[in-house]
Amino acid sequence: MVIRQLRSEEFDASMNLSEYAFQYKLPSEKRANAKERFKAEQVWGAFEGETLEAKLTIIPFQVYIQGRVVPMGGIAGVATWPENRRQGHVANLLSHALHTMNEAGQTLSFLHPFLIPFYRKFGWEVYCEYKKYSIPVAKFPKKVEVEGKVKRDIKNIEVLDSLYNRFAVKYNGTLKRGLDWWENSVLDDEGKSAVFYSTNGEPEGYVLYKVENRELMINEFVFLNEQARQGLWTFLANHDSMVTGASLKLVPSDDMLPFLLPDPRIEQENYPYFMGRIVNAKSFIETYAFRGNSTQKKQLIYIDDKYATWNDGLWEWNISNEGSATLTRVEGDRAEADLSCDIGTLTTLMLGYKRPAELARYGHISGHSTALEWFEEILPQAQTALFDYF
Repeated sequence: MVIRQLRSEEFDASMNLSEYAFQYKLPSEKRANAKERFKAEQVWGAFEGETLEAKLTIIPFQVYIQGRVVPMGGIAGVATWPENRRQGHVANLLSHALHTMNEAGQTLSFLHPFLIPFYRKFGWEVYCEYKKYSIPVAKFPKKVEVEGKVKRDIKNIEVLDSLYNRFAVKYNGTLKRGLDWWENSVLDDEGKSAVFYSTNGEPEGYVLYKVENRELMINEFVFLNEQARQGLWTFLANHDSMVTGASLKLVPSDDMLPFLLPDPRIEQENYPYFMGRIVNAKSFIETYAFRGNSTQKKQLIYIDDKYATWNDGLWEWNISNEGSATLTRVEGDRAEADLSCDIGTLTTLMLGYKRPAELARYGHISGHSTALEWFEEILPQAQTALFDYF
């Protein structure tokens, strides 16, 4: 078996595998468009001779971490022909992908799992979840008079992107979107949009939505202040004669809408969403902003990572008074460590989805009580989210 990047003329082989594995069929026009946008260099295949047996795609993204932009490798389109499954092809591809992303300087990797336990074996861990709401018209937020106005069908990407970035930067793990991503993965011809403008003409929020089968399907709701939130909800509530209710998906886990409703007893669901993985622990930790001035300045941490061996082993972790960090490999084994965890646990902690004390309680991270207190002290509080899919 050979792992290599696909060539442009291998589009059909790649698409045929995707259609079979994910059980869909692209119409000829959409298939032609997909062929035009096919980036063969992003697709890695496991070949037996010239036969494609399995594949995955590494999409170069940027994500927000602590308000900074960090390079991230998005794993997508992992597929194998059924006769080639359980032969280690995907394991080999994922291992190869980690080396490729590390060489490219992508310190993080995200993916949407078909099966969470499968990807946990390779070091990815759940890093975010989203809420889904179903709200009948009778329980919509109250219509209120606000200063400002809503303009419908505004698809000026510059305006939308500016608002999105100011909203998304508050969370760890959100995408920094490019023009191509907006055009091909966020906006579509059937979707509608509305932007809230303040009295001085400044855009302060937007909503992306559709009306289908007498239901408002709200795909993205972004607001910078309470005035924009109320203005957009009043606009949506004015559809009450057209719809029986609204559904909202990909709502961040810290959203407070139910509490703000006149009757908060609406249907709510929580979904574990994407998984994340630190590709290079040293690079990631040394660009992270910690809380400084802790009484302890360093601890020894043992990181368990058998698929990215450059992370695996014992490290000395130093934090300066200003909150900058160094991570230095040292000789020794797990027994000498003050803290010990696998790379998936470290990822979900560093992104802010879970806290050290919380995971220590359930045995996902182990260590001396003083070291766990140190980790809890230096690690800033954060919220995670992702409003996209790949």
